[in-house]
Amino acid sequence: METLNREQQYIRAQKRVNEIKKFYKHLVFYMLINLVFIGRRIYKDIVYRDESVMDAFLDINNYNLFFWWGVIVFLHGFNVFAKERLFSKNWEDRKIKEYMNK
Repeated sequence: METLNREQQYIRAQKRVNEIKKFYKHLVFYMLINLVFIGRRIYKDIVYRDESVMDAFLDINNYNLFFWWGVIVFLHGFNVFAKERLFSKNWEDRKIKEYMNK
């Protein structure tokens, strides 16, 4: 019985590590791709549109992909790190006790 429980714990831990690893890969990929795309758009603004460096950096349209993909990365991170803490069985038990004591 105890061996089965240890195996289940190991499988659960392995899944958790894989989730965290996937998030970190997503985050690194996000940063690298966005650096390339933002740099490319700023370069094009400076060279082809004759904008100043400051205008190209401050052009909000250069950061659309960065922003929206950032929202997705944030949600992915929330799903991996915070969801279990907020809506875990312990949280549920605490809330039930809290409302029963009122």
